[in-house]
Amino acid sequence: MDPLLSFAQSIGLPLYPEQSDKFRRFTDLLLTRNRSINLTALRDASALVKDFYMDALALLPIIARAEQCTVATLLTYRWRAADVGTGGGAPAIPLAIAWTRVHYTLIESIAKKARFLEEVKTALDLNIVVLNARAEDVGRQPSTRETFDLVTARAVAALPTLVELTLPLARVGGMAVFPKGPKVHDEVLAARAAIERLGGRLESVAPVALPDQEGERWVVVVRKVQSTPKAYPRRAGVPAKRPLLR
Repeated sequence: MDPLLSFAQSIGLPLYPEQSDKFRRFTDLLLTRNRSINLTALRDASALVKDFYMDALALLPIIARAEQCTVATLLTYRWRAADVGTGGGAPAIPLAIAWTRVHYTLIESIAKKARFLEEVKTALDLNIVVLNARAEDVGRQPSTRETFDLVTARAVAALPTLVELTLPLARVGGMAVFPKGPKVHDEVLAARAAIERLGGRLESVAPVALPDQEGERWVVVVRKVQSTPKAYPRRAGVPAKRPLLR
C-alpha cells in the first residue's frame, strides 16, 4: 500500500483518489521549483511524504483531540485557518488537500515563495488565500486579527516568538498549533509568559510517532482564552529580536 495512504488510514483520515493525485502533483511542483527557489531541504519524493506530508497530517488527530471529536468529524468543520511563514507549504498545503472544507490563509513574507504558493493554489484548485506579508502586519489588520479558528506554523521561530506571531490571529476559543522537535519542553517553559500575556493557555504538548521516525517530534497546542492586548503583535521584526520572556 502507498505509505501516505497507509498513514492516513492509521489516523482515521480518508484520502480519495483525487486527493492522492493532488499530493503527487504537489510533489512534482515542489521538487521542480526547489531547484531554483530554496523551498525545502528535502530533495526526493519519499522524504517529502515522510517529513512533509505525514508530519503535517499528524496534526489532525491532535487538533481533533483538542476539539473532543474524531478526525472524521473535524473534516466536516468549515474552519478559517491561517498558516504563518508557509514557505514551501508545510503544514498548510497537505492540510488543505486533506481537509477540503477548511479555508486556509497562507502568510508568507518572501515574494518568490508567495508566488510559488499561488502557483500551487491554481494548479491544485485549493481553498486557500496567499498573503505576501509579515505576520506582525496581518495580526494588526482588523480584517484578519482574531478571526481564525486555527493558526499553524512550522519551523518559523522559537516558541516565545512564535506565539506573538500567531495568537493575535486566533479568535477567542480558537487554537494555535505548532510542530516542534526535541527541545520542545525548554521552548514551552520559555514561552509561558508570552502565552499568558497574549491571551493563550497551554493546552497540550503531544508526542507524534511517524513511520521510520528519526528524532523526537512533538505538537504544542495553545488555546486562545482571552483577547490579545492591542499592543501585540509588536512591529515587524521585534518579536524575534526581543521575545516576551517575562
